[in-house]
Amino acid sequence: MTAGILAGLLMLGQPALAQDLQVADSMAETQMVAADSAVGDLTVEELIGADDMAALDSLASEGGFGLHDQLKTKFMEGDPRFMSLVALVLVLGLALCIERIIYLTLAEINTKKLLADIEKKVEAGDVEGAKTICRDTRGPVASVCYQGLMHIDEPVEDIERSIISYGSVQTARLERGTSWIKLCIAIAPSLGFLGTVIGMVMAFDQIQTEGDIGPTIVAEGMKVALLTTIFGIVVALILQVFYNFVNSRIDRLTIQMEEGAITLLDIISKSKRVKE
Repeated sequence: MTAGILAGLLMLGQPALAQDLQVADSMAETQMVAADSAVGDLTVEELIGADDMAALDSLASEGGFGLHDQLKTKFMEGDPRFMSLVALVLVLGLALCIERIIYLTLAEINTKKLLADIEKKVEAGDVEGAKTICRDTRGPVASVCYQGLMHIDEPVEDIERSIISYGSVQTARLERGTSWIKLCIAIAPSLGFLGTVIGMVMAFDQIQTEGDIGPTIVAEGMKVALLTTIFGIVVALILQVFYNFVNSRIDRLTIQMEEGAITLLDIISKSKRVKE
């Protein structure tokens, strides 16, 4: 009897217990939604902390996110009045180097093929055809060969003298503008040293004004001095690399002209011996 009464009470209490559990789940979900909305209403500063946010702002303002930003910051710290002159020398020197590199690259040809075509024409007695090949071919080697063919009816000594003279003209054309590149290489560190001297003068002026030799007073002028010197030397090194590359191209073309002149003289001499 007692067991039956207990079973009946449990059956009557099951709906009430399920309802209580459902109410508890609803309250938990409501609290979670409220917490999410509270987090969503927080600002970035409140989420990560004011100190961390200040550190991020300081890092961004100092340009710590990239090499370009760091270079720009150092450029401004080195006094733009002097650093701009060094940058101008860099741009001018690079422009001259690129112009020479393009010119010398276009001047290079297949010298062996050109001389082989000229030899075929000369052996066939078609001197005008050989001249046409030279006129239609770019570069100093073809110009030197054309100069030699212009005097093919003269003695070999006169042809050689004419080729040597015209070769000197072509070499001067190849070297055109390189003197300005050397000037930029010399000016860049000089401007850097000028900034160094002026920075030292600024430091001593500050010392005289303050009447005290403190590290903070001297540091500003010394920083300008060192930065301008560094940038001047870096610019000179960059331009020196390009200048050496240009010189190597000029030397290669000069050697090709010499080889072409020697081969052309041999072709002309052989042609004259055949005619005799």
